[in-house]
Amino acid sequence: MMYFKKKRFHAKVSHLHSDVYRGPSASMANPLVAFTLIKRLQSEWLNLVYSDEALENSQALRSRYEEVEEEGSLPNLEDLQGAANGLMRLQDVYSLQVGGLVRGEFKRITKDRLIDIYRPIVSIPLSGDDCFLVGKVAYEQQDYYHSVQWLEESVRLFRGAGGEWSPENEGTLEDALDHLAFSHFKTGNVSYALSLSQELLNHDPMNKRVLKNVEKYEKMLVEYPSLLTADTELKRPNTTYLRTRNTYERLCQTQGTQPQHYENPRLFCDYFTNDSPGLLLQPIRREVLCRQPYVVLYHRFISSSEAETIRLIAQTGGTTCNQRPFKTGALSRSVVASGEQQATAEYRISKSAWLKESAHPVIGRLDQRISMTTGLNVQPPFAEYLQVVNYGIGGHYEPHFDHATSASSPLFRLNTGNRVATFMIYLSSLDAGGSTAFIHANFSVPVVENAALFWWNLHRNGEGDGDTLHAGCPVLVGDKWVANKWIHEYGQEFQRRCSTNPEE
Repeated sequence: MMYFKKKRFHAKVSHLHSDVYRGPSASMANPLVAFTLIKRLQSEWLNLVYSDEALENSQALRSRYEEVEEEGSLPNLEDLQGAANGLMRLQDVYSLQVGGLVRGEFKRITKDRLIDIYRPIVSIPLSGDDCFLVGKVAYEQQDYYHSVQWLEESVRLFRGAGGEWSPENEGTLEDALDHLAFSHFKTGNVSYALSLSQELLNHDPMNKRVLKNVEKYEKMLVEYPSLLTADTELKRPNTTYLRTRNTYERLCQTQGTQPQHYENPRLFCDYFTNDSPGLLLQPIRREVLCRQPYVVLYHRFISSSEAETIRLIAQTGGTTCNQRPFKTGALSRSVVASGEQQATAEYRISKSAWLKESAHPVIGRLDQRISMTTGLNVQPPFAEYLQVVNYGIGGHYEPHFDHATSASSPLFRLNTGNRVATFMIYLSSLDAGGSTAFIHANFSVPVVENAALFWWNLHRNGEGDGDTLHAGCPVLVGDKWVANKWIHEYGQEFQRRCSTNPEE
């Protein structure tokens, strides 16, 4: 029996490699395809290789797996959990139906119908075990809003498969029923928790813990009859950004299509030279997107070959430097200011690298072009090194300011003042998602490959501009790369003069 199960797993993997992974590059941009690949490499192969049933004839496979694992080329548990959280983030921000995702479809829930927001070239459905893993990640975070939805699908699929177990699986029908029952109990649906626990006892009648739960649920329903008619509608967990969440998600969903905003007659497109001799023969294509805050999109700012070079440098590692508080090198988990220190945070999920001008000639040329376009001094220490950022499955950056809002911010260690301006370059295209949303200004900008977005973070009086609160919407389909150039106050005294006028 074990032989046939391993053969079936081999057939599944062979099919994926021949029909999906070697297919169009867009296939791997599908977050469902990427999630199942990470799960297969981190969980399924691990379960298969180390299963007791495989012990007698899998020693060679086990040894080879351990060699690959030691090389560090396989995803780790954090990667898998991050991918699961990414799927749940996409579900929330883009109002995706879980049942649709399980079928490989991207359908948004509206008031009266479901609409397709993206149709992938290659679509693969999720298995009961895939859904169990996502639900389990939510469960372990005490996020029962998500665990209920994903575990419901897991139970449905496991039931449809007759409860058959496969050695590569993380969970079973019994595991899914167990987690789902407790999730429903925590959301107040005691009667359904009882029903699921009773079903679980049909598979495992001697489970003492579940027997106690059944007794507990029955007693609660007798003592508190109102639980039978209690409102059990699932409610999303609160968030630090609850005040702006609705606006943030609406702007992400519209992906830059706010016609009332763009009908403003004060907005325009032109060929822009900024009176720079270097731009006279090849002016920049400028599109003014907003007047307050002042936000501009420069089209075709960078060539595709330059963008590819920058992405490659970031992946392989730039040169090292001792400038504080930043480091350069290969991509690593992005951090945010936390008091006087820097730390990772769930509201910013990405990887980044800092590149010096000496890392490659293209970095120097890019700095020069930014300087000509903005008229600002972008040489360190008056500007930070180029930060290259990669956003994977559900990668995002929730509403934030680029400028420091606290005097203890690590940004001030450069001794060149606050971030007066942001220059963000799009180094890749995206099939869906990933817009830059300006929350208070009420508009979003979709990713435009090779274009650059510019805005002022500070008023002329040095105060932060509250209207620059912005967010990087989660990547729905694709691989998002951007390069940030943050320009500081000092060094710009004659390029952007200060003002004592509180209105400027």
